Amino acid sequence: MVGVTIQSNESIDRALRRFKKKYERSGVLREFKKRAFFMKPSVEKRLSRMKAMRRQYRSTIEQE
Repeated sequence: MVGVTIQSNESIDRALRRFKKKYERSGVLREFKKRAFFMKPSVEKRLSRMKAMRRQYRSTIEQE
């Protein structure tokens, strides 16, 4: 559960900005999207391998 305590002289906008940062860093939305649908383990492995290949390809291009 993500929460922010508001200081006595703090504006609501600033507290909301702090809350949004904590929310993003905690990964709540990412986890929610991940659990929204079921993906077979074989498909997850395939996608992770494809991502790794793309990452490796991009890093070799950047080094050249």
